[in-house]
Amino acid sequence: MLKFTEDHEWLKQDGDEITVGITAHASEQLGDVVFVELPEVGREVAAGEEIVVIESVKAASDIVAPVGGVITAVNEALPDNPGAVNEDAMGTWFFRIRPASVDLSGFMDEAAYQALIG
Repeated sequence: MLKFTEDHEWLKQDGDEITVGITAHASEQLGDVVFVELPEVGREVAAGEEIVVIESVKAASDIVAPVGGVITAVNEALPDNPGAVNEDAMGTWFFRIRPASVDLSGFMDEAAYQALIG
């Protein structure tokens, strides 16, 4: 089951890790993504910390860590193919994080996210 943030990220829990990407809505708002800078695996991050840089033909944007924890994996193919975000935003992940506690109850479900974006 996916959860969503007000910053237009999707979160998917897989055991004790959370996979993070951006929503189709965010991808559409950005336009053609031309550059992605990912965090280093093993980096410890705080919730709300800017950890991914995305640049598009329209704007530069950041992805913030939805929870604090340790980055356990990054999508190695993304820097070489940033357009994958536009092709399949909901199927393209950026990073995986192992939080101190896996509790996604404070995030929106799909219905709440759809209401947010109208």
